[in-house]
Amino acid sequence: METRQMRDAYYSPLAVQTAVDLANTLRPVKGEDALETVEQLRVFLDEHPAAEPPSSAANQGTGPRHLTPADLAEVRALRETVREVLERADTDADATAALINAGLRRSRAIPVLRHEDDRWWTEVTSDTDRCAAHLAATTLSALASVIATLGPARLGVCAGPTCRATFVDLSRNGSKQYCTRTCAHRASVAAYRSRRSPR
Repeated sequence: METRQMRDAYYSPLAVQTAVDLANTLRPVKGEDALETVEQLRVFLDEHPAAEPPSSAANQGTGPRHLTPADLAEVRALRETVREVLERADTDADATAALINAGLRRSRAIPVLRHEDDRWWTEVTSDTDRCAAHLAATTLSALASVIATLGPARLGVCAGPTCRATFVDLSRNGSKQYCTRTCAHRASVAAYRSRRSPR
């Protein structure tokens, strides 16, 4: 049964990474926010093509996308939802599901059947070209697919004491505790020093 679920479920690693990167534009421990201006939003979207509506002008080569302060406010609100999903999934899966479902409804998400390389899958998109709506459909549906496929424990927050970055663990063994190897190394060094220090 599990093998069939794994084969039939689909999530885009790019969309999953977009969700994590969106959440991590806010670094609460450091007090850093990389999504304070419309220009920063433009840079984020340029770096995350999975976040673009399929019919956007940027994808059709007809010129730069038009973003407004309203788009920024909507994406920042979405970021709060995505971050809360990543922070709560392992401890309150039912509330996390409610957050995802509400976010998908707000974004007017719709499933679209796709076919490529002899594989069929459903992709969730929005029926509006609003930047935040498409980003919500992309990121929240990707996180929902990970939860449905691998379980809510695969979404988490870095165990590093000075880091609150989020992550999604797509590894085989599902034992990730840190957002990056750097944080894991810092924790390892700190634990080693603690063991070596005189009592």
